[in-house]
Amino acid sequence: MAKLEVGQIFPDIEVDLLYGGKKNIKEVFDADKTVIWCLRYVGCTVCRYDIHLAQQRYDEVTAKGGKLVFMLQSRRDILEKEFENIPLPFDIIMDPEMKIYEELEIKPAASMEELGGGKMGELMEKGAAAKAAGFSHGEYEGNEQQLPAMFMVDKDGKIEFAHYAKDIMDMPVLDDVLKML
Repeated sequence: MAKLEVGQIFPDIEVDLLYGGKKNIKEVFDADKTVIWCLRYVGCTVCRYDIHLAQQRYDEVTAKGGKLVFMLQSRRDILEKEFENIPLPFDIIMDPEMKIYEELEIKPAASMEELGGGKMGELMEKGAAAKAAGFSHGEYEGNEQQLPAMFMVDKDGKIEFAHYAKDIMDMPVLDDVLKML
């Protein structure tokens, strides 16, 4: 499959959701707009921080008729432990075998340097904000060099936004998502 583009229909895939169990992805598209935010794994400090920020401001997403679903390389047991006392207002697609990442052509960086993209200052800043919020690096999972991606689809699965990151910092932030909704 080629990389997803605006105007295409999101592929018909089965997903395993932390809270929702196994479903066809089309069952997930039950809001005006659903954002699929593909990160690395929950132990990645800056990925966990993105989830935290989305959790804190999720009411702004739903107020605009939107929905977030994160996708991580993380295993169920690790996610259940991480969020045992922290209920999330959104679901997480678990893809520890990285089959969906491969199917959607969300490629890993060729090296850690490429993953950083020469933006170490920005990454260190975000890491410091994550640390100040109480997060530290957790268990390593999946491919450490995995690049992120983001897709926004309508109720019919039509892709309205598709972004494949060139490095770990080349991603929309929550404010950008809110503007798109």
